[in-house]
Amino acid sequence: MSSDDDLGFSFRAQGAAEVRILRAGTVVTVLRDRLALEFMDEMANLDFGGQQQAMARVTGNYKRGNERRAAQHPRNRSSRNG
Repeated sequence: MSSDDDLGFSFRAQGAAEVRILRAGTVVTVLRDRLALEFMDEMANLDFGGQQQAMARVTGNYKRGNERRAAQHPRNRSSRNG
């Protein structure tokens, strides 16, 4: 595990059908029922870095790395952006 892998996420299973995803100790998302079970299945098959990325995706708290290129695409340019 490198420090680049650690995005600050963790999770806690609450019973059989609830998972709380935390970032820096604060609950950011709660998954229930089917979503919780699918999440736990996914976590079992990932290494630490993969788990961190998966939790970032589930919470919507991640960047894709393509924001600059997307802003420069002709479709996304306004007359002000030149």
